[in-house]
Amino acid sequence: MNILKSAVVAFSLAISMGTFSTTAVAYEEGRTTFSPIDAINMTVERAQAAKAAIGAGADAMEVADLIKKASDTTKEINANDVVDRNRQRANGHFKKARRAAKKGDLEGATKHLDKGIEGMEKLKGML
Repeated sequence: MNILKSAVVAFSLAISMGTFSTTAVAYEEGRTTFSPIDAINMTVERAQAAKAAIGAGADAMEVADLIKKASDTTKEINANDVVDRNRQRANGHFKKARRAAKKGDLEGATKHLDKGIEGMEKLKGML
């Protein structure tokens, strides 16, 4: 009888796990989702806005906040493992740019922003 109970429990568990798709459940109602290309374009636009702020003579903390927004936007880029690895590399440049901006090194921040933007642009070819 115990074997029969175990078999019934295992069978019902297997059936219940297969009745709905996990990707269908992963979607949250009301959450804004972006295609990878749109997310890359938004990231590049925000990084270029940070560069423009540096050129306009903005405060270092303002620039750091703009870079943080660009860095946060990279989290919306969902494609495959290769794209994700390269996204992390480009995001690393944004983090370095933010650190440099916080220290007041806006020239260094600009260099890292350029490398980050270049990395983001390369992602478009990987999709």
